[in-house]
Amino acid sequence: MTEIGGGGAMVVVVPQWCCWYCGGTDSWDDSKLGAEDEDTGAQVAPIVKLQEVAVTTGEENEDILLDLKAKLYRFDKEGSQWKERGVGTLKLLKHKESGKIRLVTRQNKTLKICANHLVLPTMTVQEHQGNDKSYMWHAVDFADGELKEETFAIWFASVENCKSFKDKIEEITESLAKTTEDSEEGTTVANLIEKLTVESKDT
Repeated sequence: MTEIGGGGAMVVVVPQWCCWYCGGTDSWDDSKLGAEDEDTGAQVAPIVKLQEVAVTTGEENEDILLDLKAKLYRFDKEGSQWKERGVGTLKLLKHKESGKIRLVTRQNKTLKICANHLVLPTMTVQEHQGNDKSYMWHAVDFADGELKEETFAIWFASVENCKSFKDKIEEITESLAKTTEDSEEGTTVANLIEKLTVESKDT
């Protein structure tokens, strides 16, 4: 809006665009707005191209023996209380080459490791606080990057899943104990044969 003064009179010049805004007689031409938004067909390339990256979990060379949803707890010795470690999946994994079996639990979505330890012949699980959906056990864990003795408790949504966990652990530990026993017997026999062979050479 422009004011032009001269000779004691004032003339007000109103821009054309004010007419439609202030309710004047001139109307807004919608065709102009459409023309401004008209697609020119130009394509804008993204500044950064995202590439697909394969996510590895370290479980690629292992067979899954058990895979269940569960909630894991660890016993805090300093506070003398149970603390939630994470909600996610519990897996029993057997390495395809070494045959070693480990227990791994990961949080949902983030896949952060909550527990990671070998299943040894001496591992035993027992019912936790009389709850038929929960078991506890002791292990030397490596989830935090260093070996640490931990006491874990795990809770399942159903009695069936809890029983499956217990049965599979017992099956594995019994098999490992038998393998260890057979190996020790084999070593004893081998040492005895070697001793007899040496004695026969001396005579």
